Amino acid sequence: MSDRKVGLKGKFLLTFEEASRYFGIGENSYPERSKNHMEKRTDSRGRILKTGESQRSDGRYVYKYQGADGKPKFLYSWRLNKTDSLPKGKRHCEPLREMEKEILRDAMDGIDSVGKKMTLCQLYEKQNALKPNVRASTVNGRKQLMEILKADMLGNMSIEKIKPSHAKQWAVRMKEKGYAFQTINNYKRSLKASFYTAINDGLVRKNPFNFKLTDVIENDTVHKTALTEEQADAFLSFVRTDSVYQRYYRATIVLLNTGLRISELCGLTVKDIDFENGFININHQLIYSKNGYSVTPPKTENSVRQIPMIEPVRKALQEEIQERKNVQLLQVDGYSNFIFLNVKGLPMYSSAYSTTFSSMVKKYNKFHKKKLPAISPHILRHTFCTNMANKKMTPNTLQYIMGHKNITMTLGYYAHGSAESAKSEMRELAA
Repeated sequence: MSDRKVGLKGKFLLTFEEASRYFGIGENSYPERSKNHMEKRTDSRGRILKTGESQRSDGRYVYKYQGADGKPKFLYSWRLNKTDSLPKGKRHCEPLREMEKEILRDAMDGIDSVGKKMTLCQLYEKQNALKPNVRASTVNGRKQLMEILKADMLGNMSIEKIKPSHAKQWAVRMKEKGYAFQTINNYKRSLKASFYTAINDGLVRKNPFNFKLTDVIENDTVHKTALTEEQADAFLSFVRTDSVYQRYYRATIVLLNTGLRISELCGLTVKDIDFENGFININHQLIYSKNGYSVTPPKTENSVRQIPMIEPVRKALQEEIQERKNVQLLQVDGYSNFIFLNVKGLPMYSSAYSTTFSSMVKKYNKFHKKKLPAISPHILRHTFCTNMANKKMTPNTLQYIMGHKNITMTLGYYAHGSAESAKSEMRELAA
């Protein structure tokens, strides 16, 4: 152990024992006096000051050392040792020699004592810069988290000072502000990744976001439930006959019988429909934001696919194309002639559909005793996937149609059993 070399800021090497003596670590730390103390520099109390230490005329202690960049660095404190009392009227501060120990510890562990001073906002910005080529939705998500961090005390803390308790308190504050559990968990995952980058870069030792979120806040996520056959039929019947919402009937038919993501449905153009061979070609999606419309690749590489059209879907698409009104000659990133349009003749977009579906359910429940659950475009996708699984579609085929990145998503998230499916299957097996 005594022969172990310690690099101090990359400028000189000391053995562990030499470094310990230099920083005053050991049994004989901080001697008050020595035989030759008159030859040494002392503080106002007569205590010997080590190399790099000095005391100003106002009583403040200073430690000067050389940083990794070769430039002089300084530490300041009103206290030399832990046992020193704080001068009256001065703010709390760490003892100078405790801070010196931390510098030594950083040097031994290869920690960048300058880099660890960066704030969480700066670390998150650095992490994002390492992966610049991301989707527009990811860029927006990063902006949202950055704004949250800037407005929160955690974002302005230096990363060396952030402890697990700080991260957990942040999660609690997020919950109190009304953020959903899954949103908080996604943000936590991003910050956890940022700290792993900091660890790999030698800025910090531990990851304060390495904890289970459910140990801090309750997972109150309402799990999506597929519509029953009765609910789906009731909803379709209402949409087909309602004077206000019947214009959304064909889109509902397509969603319920293809499992399309709503952004994929909005992006459909006439060229994407192969009526001759019976396929819907999915190779892009339409996104709408405050900057307007944009076309991006599908969610994953696996989302580029051809979805077979059953007869109700083929008929719905043909009718929608023929009955469009006020079609605007809008071109978005090279795509035009979109199929599903709003009353102004412009392409429909996901948030507009979500609002409309919510209004449809609200109106239905107002006039029916047997209420419908919350329905969104994603619930229809979920319902399609569950129905196909219950009808024994092979997992690989279902994965392809849904455009899932891996089979685990298909089996574990969508295709799950229910009381009705279990009852039906048991009857078949017992027959």
